[in-house]
Formats: sequence, C-alpha cells, structure tokens
Amino acid sequence: MSEIHRLGVLTSGGDCAGLNAAIRAVVHRAIYTYGWTVYGIREANMGLMSRPLDYQELTLDLFQGNLLRMGGTILGTTNKGDPFAFPMPDGTTKDRSQEFIEGFHMLGLDALVVIGGDGSLMILDKLCQQGGLAMVGIPKTIDNDVNQTEFAIGFSTAIHVVVEALDRLQPTASSHHRVMILEVMGRDAGHIALSGGIAGGADVILVPEIPYSLDGIVAKIEEVRREGRRHALVVVAEGCKTADGTPLTVTWAGKQARYGGIGYYLSEKLAERIDTEVRVTALGHVQRGGQPTAQDRLLASSFGVHAVDLVAAGKFGRMVAWQDRGVVDVPISSVVGGSRLVDPDDAVVHTARGLGIYVGGDNTVPVKQSA
Repeated sequence: MSEIHRLGVLTSGGDCAGLNAAIRAVVHRAIYTYGWTVYGIREANMGLMSRPLDYQELTLDLFQGNLLRMGGTILGTTNKGDPFAFPMPDGTTKDRSQEFIEGFHMLGLDALVVIGGDGSLMILDKLCQQGGLAMVGIPKTIDNDVNQTEFAIGFSTAIHVVVEALDRLQPTASSHHRVMILEVMGRDAGHIALSGGIAGGADVILVPEIPYSLDGIVAKIEEVRREGRRHALVVVAEGCKTADGTPLTVTWAGKQARYGGIGYYLSEKLAERIDTEVRVTALGHVQRGGQPTAQDRLLASSFGVHAVDLVAAGKFGRMVAWQDRGVVDVPISSVVGGSRLVDPDDAVVHTARGLGIYVGGDNTVPVKQSA
C-alpha cells in the first residue's frame, strides 16, 4: 500500500456529461474510505502550470447532491496548450512541462487522478513519466474511441442526445416528405453515429471507417420510397469524407481547422439525384452538454471508486476501463498512441445491416428474401 495523504484530480480535453459524477466518486472514496485530502486542479494541466497554482480543496460539503446531475465539469478543462509545445504570444512554442511537475510538488500531491480522452491521457502520462509522478487515468470522451475500454464517460449521454434529435426530426420529415440529414460528432470514429443511428431508426448511417457511395445512399432512399414511406433519416459522422475520399474541414478563428460540412455536402449531392427535399441539422456541441444519463453516472461512479483504489494500492500508470460488463484496469501504455475505431465487422455494424440500414461498404442495400 502506498502512503497517500494528498490526492489531486483534474479533467482534461473536451468536456462531456458525467465528469462531475466522476469527480464526486473520487472525492467520496478518497475521504470516506481512506481519509485523504483531495484537491481539484482547475483548467486541466494549466492549474499546476499557473503561478500561483490554480486549485481548490474538494470537501464533502461541496457535494450536496446536485453535482451528480450536472453536465460539464466544475474544475474547468481545456484541449489546448500542450505543455511540451505551449503556444506563446509571439507565435513560438515553449516546453513548459517542468512547470507542471514543479506545480505537482508545490501542492504537495502524492498522486493524481486524470479524467481525459486519449489525447489528454497521452500528454499527462508523458508529463508524469518525465517527473516520476504517480498517476491513474479515467477515460472520458463522447467519441468513445479510447483504446482498451468498451465505454468512456460521456458516450451514453451523447447517444441519448442523437436519439432525441432523431425522434424530433422524424415527425417533421414525415409531415413534409423530406430526407433529414443529421451530422453528429465523433472525429475519426463513428461510434456515436452508429449507435445513435440504430437507436433512432435511421435509414442510412455513414461512419469514417467504412467507405460509402452516393449510389448506395440513393438506392436506400428509393427502396424506402417503394415501401410506401416518403421520408428518410440519414446520420453522418463529422469525420466522414466525401464519396471520392476528400476530407471536409472548416477553418475557425485562429486558423484552426476542424471537421465540418459533410452534412451539407451530402445534401447538395442528393438534391441533384432525388426529387425529395433534403434538409440538414448539424448537432454540434449539444451532444456534450445536458444532464448525464443513468449509464454515464453509473460508469463515472464506478471508474472514480476504482481509480482511487488503484492509487491506494500503489498501482500507478494505469487506466480504469470497462470490459466484459465490469471495471478493470489496464496499463496506460496500452491505451495511448491510437484510437479505438469502428470495426467494419463489429456486431453493431452487423446489427445495422441486419435492420436494412445502409452503412456503406458497397453500392447495394440488402436484398429481401422471398417468403
């Protein structure tokens, strides 16, 4: 057992629902079971790089029942400012990693629990290895693309938002006989589009991992029409390329390129080939917000408790994960350096195809068997 007295916890990378539930679980387990003092580090790694340090002690009186239900993170977060190449005002970059390590020691921390996605965990793991700091990771991302875990905090809530959007789009699509395209988040992974599209009754689901054709989409819409339904729902992941393989990005302020525009590309291409009106909804950041689902609250609570137990046992350099209907822990080294993408042979893809949903892969839709 490691001698732990002061535990730090931070959230890093993009926000999502369930982060506060994870923080709550860390604090409850650390105080109730082990009697430790817990410090929340504000604004991800920036809290330990700031001078003075930016943090707050997390005590039980802060958790009066509402935090379990709150989206976002009370500690703040950022997905900018890599400490190893920190952007400076003059346009140069500076290695500020040592400032993070010094901040850890200035606060007198014995260990750190990091709640982050694959990119955040990679950076924080590298920082902690450089400084010899004790760290345990908790996976969170709506994209659900962290290696070695079947689910990450935030994914369930994001899917719920997608399904709710499809539930609202279907009646208006039916009323006006339209094709409704819903563009969802996920970066290079199609987990949100695939799971949300199946649960929301989509006719077409496009993900970055599986090539598609415009012929295949049109064929599915025509099949739906032959069945007597004059509307269709299309879900597309933001990281999907055009039919000829061209990536689509939008440049925002600061010249940062981000995924965006695939929904409108599909709308224009389909409008040229079908006589049905096509409309587009880009769901965007509403997938990150709102109250966490029960599944996300349960997952975050389980992860938080297990992470603190790993700290108590001195098992550092590990990330908690969900595998085979339970919480396990894996080496962070097996997590970083890659993303868990949709496997074209995955059971969820098989389910989509079994329901007659067009998910790409060829130009055809499933052939109906005669009775």
